[in-house]
Formats: sequence, C-alpha cells, structure tokens
Amino acid sequence: MHRTKAVARTRVRDVAATGSPRPVFLDLVQIQMPVGALTSITHRVTGFFLALGVPFGIYLLDLSLEGPQSYARVTRLFDNVAFRVTAVLFVWVLAHHLLAGIRHLLSDIDIGSRLPIARRSAWIVNFGGAAIALFAAAAWL
Repeated sequence: MHRTKAVARTRVRDVAATGSPRPVFLDLVQIQMPVGALTSITHRVTGFFLALGVPFGIYLLDLSLEGPQSYARVTRLFDNVAFRVTAVLFVWVLAHHLLAGIRHLLSDIDIGSRLPIARRSAWIVNFGGAAIALFAAAAWL
C-alpha cells in the first residue's frame, strides 16, 4: 500500500508540474517489465508475423503440391541459408504464439493465474518456444 501512495503522489506531482495528464517517464529501455508482460507483448508481435507469414506458407504448400517439378523447386529453396534461417525464425514465431496462446487460454479459466505460477508459465513459454526453434535449427541448419 505504501508504494501505491508514493506512485500516486509522484503522478500528481508530475501532472501538476507539466499541466498534462500524460506520463512523463517514457524511456522504454529503463522500464523493467515483468516476464509475463514481455511474453504477452511477444505473443502479439508473433501474431503479427504469423499473419504475414502464413499466406506465404500456404503458397509454398500449394506450389509443392502441383507436381514433382514444383515440389523440387520448393525444396531447392531450403538450399539457401537465408531461407532456412527465416524458416527457423518462423518456427519460433509459431511455437511461441501457440504456447503463449495456450497460456492465455488457461489463465482465462483461472488456471495458472496466481503470480508465481504465472511467472513460471511465462518462462516455460519463452524457453519452450526457443527449444522448439533449436530443434528446427538442428534439423535444417
């Protein structure tokens, strides 16, 4: 309770000094967000990249199913190191988004909502997505 009063006094003082209700401290590098917040923000960012990448993935799937020559053309893309790195990043995006989505769904029904469990599940999502991407990297790179 003591910290809340101090924060409230600081906000009132900042508003009084500037005459504006907007926040004064906006240095995002120095703001230390908890792991749950970082996981949630990353979930949103990975959703954006999935929206960009899924149509390309569907195009590659469609192209590979057209015939043997088209399939060979798609598999030749994996000869390019940049394409393989992009594929591994996309696997991380997909894995993180899936795991974070499951975490959010479980917290919506009050499973894992308490702070220590929520922190642990955020770390599990972060490390789980990275582990799945490392497995993909071991297979493709």
